[in-house]
Amino acid sequence: MLQQQLTTLLAQTDIALTEKQQQQLVRYVELLNKWNKAYNLTSVRLPEEMMIKHIMDSLVVAPHLPGHHYIDVGTGPGLPGIVLAIALPNTHFVLLDSLGKRVRFLMHVKHELGLDNVTPVQSRVEEYQPSVKLDGVLSRAFASLQDMVDWCSHLIDHSGKFIALKGVFPSEELESLPAGVKFEQKITLEVPNLDAQRHLIILSKD
Repeated sequence: MLQQQLTTLLAQTDIALTEKQQQQLVRYVELLNKWNKAYNLTSVRLPEEMMIKHIMDSLVVAPHLPGHHYIDVGTGPGLPGIVLAIALPNTHFVLLDSLGKRVRFLMHVKHELGLDNVTPVQSRVEEYQPSVKLDGVLSRAFASLQDMVDWCSHLIDHSGKFIALKGVFPSEELESLPAGVKFEQKITLEVPNLDAQRHLIILSKD
């Protein structure tokens, strides 16, 4: 049922995934649904809705990540990090969250799906120091652009990007960006079967 739904949704995009990648995404939804009952990881309760609101919503970002090292701050149950790690097996993702129950879930998913390209970390973002140079900081429903920049600025150098997954275009947030940060690009995302606006906002250090 979920496999069929995923195949139908993917057909509405330009994203090509192998059979193994599709199976990993389906298994991830199954695990998320199972753990959600005890751990309350997401407010989305139905696996069919998770496939649209979480999987596809994260997956459409994959074509816009050119680098090989990213950190997903406030990843929660691994969104978008786990989904992107499945779609981009040659890219490494640090999955950062301050809550132990979420990180335990991420460790389980990493093991269950055999994902060598994710590193779950329990830490507050301000306290985390990356061991490699990062190409970008990802955030989905984590914070305002201003907070994201304030909290995550130490994670990237001048070549790195702040990449925020947003709903409605955040005009007011962009107007109040702190000095030393510039708006680089907005990408309008189309999520199959989701009747809502989605934008990718890319910022860099000035």
